[in-house]
Amino acid sequence: MTVANDNPAATHVAGAELAPGWLPAARDVNALVPAMWADDVERGPGGELTVSGVSVGALKEQFGTPLFVMSEGDFRHRARAFKDAFDEAFADLCGGVDVYYAGKSFLCTDVARWVESEGLRLDTCSGGELAVAVRAGLAGDLLGLHGNNKSDAEINRALDMGLGRIVVDSLHELHRVAALAAARNTRANVMLRLTPGVHAHTHEFIATAHEDQKFGLSLVSEDPDAPGLSAAEAAAKLAVEAASINFLGFHAHIGSQIFEPDGFEIAARKLLAFTDQIQKTYGITLPELDLGGGYGIAYTAADTPRPAAEIAQAMAAVVRETCEELGMACPRISIEPGRAIVGPSTFTLYETGTLKTVQVEVDGQGGVTAPRRYVSVDGGMSDNPRPVLYDADYSAVVAGRASQAVPALSRVVGKHCESGDIVVRDVYLPNDVAAGDLLAVPGTGAYCWALASNYNYVPRPPVVAVKDGAARLMVRGETEDDLLARDLGA
Repeated sequence: MTVANDNPAATHVAGAELAPGWLPAARDVNALVPAMWADDVERGPGGELTVSGVSVGALKEQFGTPLFVMSEGDFRHRARAFKDAFDEAFADLCGGVDVYYAGKSFLCTDVARWVESEGLRLDTCSGGELAVAVRAGLAGDLLGLHGNNKSDAEINRALDMGLGRIVVDSLHELHRVAALAAARNTRANVMLRLTPGVHAHTHEFIATAHEDQKFGLSLVSEDPDAPGLSAAEAAAKLAVEAASINFLGFHAHIGSQIFEPDGFEIAARKLLAFTDQIQKTYGITLPELDLGGGYGIAYTAADTPRPAAEIAQAMAAVVRETCEELGMACPRISIEPGRAIVGPSTFTLYETGTLKTVQVEVDGQGGVTAPRRYVSVDGGMSDNPRPVLYDADYSAVVAGRASQAVPALSRVVGKHCESGDIVVRDVYLPNDVAAGDLLAVPGTGAYCWALASNYNYVPRPPVVAVKDGAARLMVRGETEDDLLARDLGA
């Protein structure tokens, strides 16, 4: 069977035509697609992967596998690129942009400090993430707190820290924030999260601006406790009238892993129009507007992310045009990139183990089959649950060496007792992959370690930062003692 590919040394994979579009084209198994990797990742003379000059063999020897490998330089470069690009694009509109790094994507003490040193702020979603910010020494006015069901303890902590913003998700929560702030004789800095009804072309579970989901205040659905007003209008009325609320403005987040600009542009227009409406209704000026994040990255060669500068210019053009149409001054804009900064900065390093080959149907009628090789690694869904949660696609390369072997259709799977434990669903790897090879999966900086679990009592991996030819441990890996520490059985 001939498979379309761009590796002239390897054009055949077994005996029948593949169904069109069923698989990605076979590629040079040694090639790295730049958009998927940190900018200081490359192959050395022998084909071994290096990051900032440190080889994966040396990393495995020092830290073991599985291992999250982060390029500090790449993270900092991407963070600064967002800040600089948006400041430049919005300079004449609102004097620049406040960039909040979305800590939920990946957060530790070092990363919080990098964020601050590169001129960004930090967005948190829980008391635990606030605790990381405190340990890192970040001032409260550089922090935001999200969450659709914040506890009183989290709200009180935010008030104690003098947080720059509490993003309120519902009228019920707004009443609670107002009451807790009043009891302390203080004012809470509040933004109201809206659902602008924009459909983002992404997985249902990470699309967050449509009506039928848990986040935000509706612009169209009437609030049952405020006849004649939408939920957003009712919340805005309370925020204006409550003496314990410092009403900053509105916020929206339309989803994640988004490549097309349309959704961001429609959301910006809706938020600006609603801001104008509320300002005119109550005779106030709302100083801020948060347009969220969700910018996509390259997980596979088929993904085409947009550079930060291109995103910034496109969004600034829409905001400028809309403000001119409405005759309103532009509020201070903020955004919340997370994945777009940390995702490509990191890859996961695994060691391969068991391998097996099966025949799979490719024509949908049971008549044509092709071989697929299962390549097992020493991690899996406990360090990357995104494929099973969101059908997320990833890629993989043999990291410890180059190979001249022909490409073989492969599925990279984990070690867990679960048939859905798939790390990379379809990828071409050299057919000489063997137990003990090192495998690298790029783009794992966001929502992998952050979503990691101890399924099957597997310890979570360490995270190392590499910079200027040296690697250091940022988050140590768990041990069996850690796994048993909370088990109070005799």
